[in-house]
Amino acid sequence: MFAAERRQLILEMVRANGAVSLRELARVVQTSEVTVRRDVRALEAEGLLDRRHGGAVLPGGFTRESGFPQKSHLATAEKTAIADLAASLVEEGEAVVVGAGTTTQELARRLARIPGLTVVTNSLLVAQALAHANRVEVVMTGGTLRGSNYALVGSGAEQSLQGLRVTRAFLSGSGLTAERGLSTSNMLSASVDRALVQAAAEVVVLADHTKLGTDTMFQTVPTDLISRLVTDEPPAHDDRAATELQALADQGVQIAVAGAVAGGAGGSAGGVSGGAAGTGSGSVAGAGGSGGEVHPAGRQSRRDVPLPGQRRTHAAGPGPGQGPGNGGPGPQLRSAAASLAAQEPGERARVADLRRR
Repeated sequence: MFAAERRQLILEMVRANGAVSLRELARVVQTSEVTVRRDVRALEAEGLLDRRHGGAVLPGGFTRESGFPQKSHLATAEKTAIADLAASLVEEGEAVVVGAGTTTQELARRLARIPGLTVVTNSLLVAQALAHANRVEVVMTGGTLRGSNYALVGSGAEQSLQGLRVTRAFLSGSGLTAERGLSTSNMLSASVDRALVQAAAEVVVLADHTKLGTDTMFQTVPTDLISRLVTDEPPAHDDRAATELQALADQGVQIAVAGAVAGGAGGSAGGVSGGAAGTGSGSVAGAGGSGGEVHPAGRQSRRDVPLPGQRRTHAAGPGPGQGPGNGGPGPQLRSAAASLAAQEPGERARVADLRRR
């Protein structure tokens, strides 16, 4: 297929779907992702489409938002892996809030297997995924239906969240940067997401690598309020996403990478590394394993992969053997299990009270 024919087919696919991943484009035009990426750059130079990490979208800048059918075809394998890892953070009997989005919909399908949950959501798709789950109580907000993403928005949704308190919120969005945090292209969706954040003791952002480094119009969660980011491992050529991950870690966000293997002695190539050569400290590397927490000695625990960097200044003081000069990761690099153990009894009581109501 000649370059002109290939680019015309790429353009027609993007126009038909609004957004298409590079992987899907390469499959349809029967060529490599490297060639497709070159074609997308050429089409972007002509103003016919916009590049995004891992795909191409119709031009529109900060304010354009793809509808649900278009989003559902982007980074599907990555979203599945992210949902699997995010579900491991949830325990029986918890109360959580889950925002709208294709990634959170995947998470909801997995939460349906966890008994005793209470899930508060403004998403019809999340509620539908949980509708037939045994021993899972679904609480929906009020509000006005926004058809493009099947979410309830507006003052009714926000008011129904007042006075609510749950252990954690799982949110997605249109873009994530270390500078502004999570953002979206719609003002009403952003306002509801901010209300969901206020209801949670911990905020977990679900974002595949195509959203890293992307900034959209309305901020929903500033970086200093994001406790964890669950993402997939960026491709080896995606320096921008890897740089953004490091910047987020430097600002105190715990990074959990789906399908990543923690680096051991000598480190691993192709990942996001902040440790000294030969130590493997703080590395996120090769796909194919399961996400884990990296400690200075290369020990891997079951959930988080915190990258190196200073944590937020309002965290508790250093524990024994973890201060500067002692070789420890610093007081704030805590695993998911440690975070859960640190919750105050009153928090658990409020969650239990929510379920009874």
